Amino acid sequence: MKPGGRPSSKPVTPRHANIPSRPKASKARAAPGFSRPGKQRIEKPSGLFVRAINTMVRGLSMFDKDQRLVVCNNVYRELYDLPDAVTEPGTAFADIVAYVVSNETGHTAKEARAIREQRINDHLAALAEGESFSEVRHLKNGRIVLVTSQPLLDGGWIGIHEDITDERQAEKRIEWLACHDTLTELYNRAYFHQQLRGALSSRSEIAVLWVDLDGFNSVNDTFGQPVGDALLKSVARRLIRVVRKADILARLGGDEFALIRFGAATHEQLERLAQRLLATIGTEHRLLGRKVHITGCLSIAHAPDHGRTPDTLMKHADLALHYAKTSGRGSYAFYDPERDYESGRVKRLDADLKLALKKKQFELHYQPIVDFHAQRVSGFEALIRWRHPERGMISPADFIPFAEASGWIVEIGNWALMRACKDAAAWPADTKVAVNLSSVQFEKGDLYGAVVGALSASGLPAERLELEITESVLLRDHPKTHDLLHRIRALGIKILLDDFGTAYGALSYLRSFPFDKLKIDRSFVRDFGTPNERDCTAIVQSIAELAKRLHMTTIAEGVETREQLAMVTNAGCEEVQGFYFSKPVRVGEIAATITRVRQIFSRALEKSAWR
Repeated sequence: MKPGGRPSSKPVTPRHANIPSRPKASKARAAPGFSRPGKQRIEKPSGLFVRAINTMVRGLSMFDKDQRLVVCNNVYRELYDLPDAVTEPGTAFADIVAYVVSNETGHTAKEARAIREQRINDHLAALAEGESFSEVRHLKNGRIVLVTSQPLLDGGWIGIHEDITDERQAEKRIEWLACHDTLTELYNRAYFHQQLRGALSSRSEIAVLWVDLDGFNSVNDTFGQPVGDALLKSVARRLIRVVRKADILARLGGDEFALIRFGAATHEQLERLAQRLLATIGTEHRLLGRKVHITGCLSIAHAPDHGRTPDTLMKHADLALHYAKTSGRGSYAFYDPERDYESGRVKRLDADLKLALKKKQFELHYQPIVDFHAQRVSGFEALIRWRHPERGMISPADFIPFAEASGWIVEIGNWALMRACKDAAAWPADTKVAVNLSSVQFEKGDLYGAVVGALSASGLPAERLELEITESVLLRDHPKTHDLLHRIRALGIKILLDDFGTAYGALSYLRSFPFDKLKIDRSFVRDFGTPNERDCTAIVQSIAELAKRLHMTTIAEGVETREQLAMVTNAGCEEVQGFYFSKPVRVGEIAATITRVRQIFSRALEKSAWR
């Protein structure tokens, strides 16, 4: 709270000489330790005026030139837990401040008196400037209040008090999510790389230890995703107990973890650390009534010997990790610059990708994007898969990073764009297709030509194509990238920002380009039903409202339950995507999927099951 008043022409003394003297408290309703109003009475307002101010959603207080309370509403009383005796007309501003200070601090009486006097002096000095001003108050009851004071011509002032607790908590949650993995609560990949970049730029001696669990997918397949998630959380908790607080432990994604160990360390010290990390992972995990055994492989690369840039150091750690995995479960390996890694895994993968393009081993699966209000499928997102003749179906997470690093992603991306447009041309005329783009496609090759060529060859109208990009495309803020995006959008193609809410510069990206749609990251939806539910609901609602003001459509990813669907749609999301409606399907199942989604809405409407 920041109630205050315009000072008189005399300077304000620590004892507030400008505050009128007050008689002793009466026995009627005076709060202990506080004085009653001055001799000149102020009549209580009544009637329609009182009813009007008590309907306000913000607190209101008004003080006269003598710094006495004229009127306040119920919200003002409730925000600061003020008793009736301290909110009657005529109550001195100093008494209200004293009451609030005594309740929001754990200071001694002397300290509280000094805080009260400083607060009053600061407030009166600000009022003397003659302009409105604002201040944020953190109250003892946990509330955060934004107070805006407006001086009046007669020397008094009006205060507007807004409870911004939920908004500030949502902002803190967004900041937390920007650098943390929501499942394990470890740092995420983005924060890990930021810290790695900072450490290397300062020429610190560090080591990177990269951990990959052995056979994690089989745990998911055998026991289900809840057990798999519980295993990842269990591994994270154990790793935290081994590492130092000063080090950075992160989940890079999937079943991969990484550690930045700061400071000089000998080969033997890093070896012992690796052994402890693998030992704690390998101890039996009891999860959801099941006993789960898992092992991990680990690699070690240290700077500056093994790299002076994040990309180089992580590349060498990755090579060592794959070498460790070929040595058997539970193995670890240091990066060795003398070892010929390139003749092994990397060359095989490079050759396999080249053959996959030639033999047409890639295929697209499509997941529906559902317009909730229209109760229909509005489009499908194209998701690439690699059907390897020996290894079976390979997830994009296992080959896209290498395809981007090697440059194969340009040819793969052009193929996916052409294939998706040709497939979508046979769909209903009101059904769109969304295709993901890599930042490498903007830097290499002719992306504009590939887009125009795909539309021309397929006959698909431009307005039925949507292109999804992540913040990595905009990270370099290159004029060429923005020019290309504007040229593509001018064709009538919609541009989507994927995984919104997880990047450091997510809000700044909205200023850099007029996106048509925002895809809210699945992590916000997944936390529904957990202790983080309230925060995530507030964040989703804030993003949806922000998008609406910017004339953008919001899509919520990862909707798997009816409760999650209700949460995101109540928050204002217009479109949803997730297993609740359908997993990704082959192109031959498109018609059946559209029908199935329509039936889901029909059954729910009959049962009034959406809420």
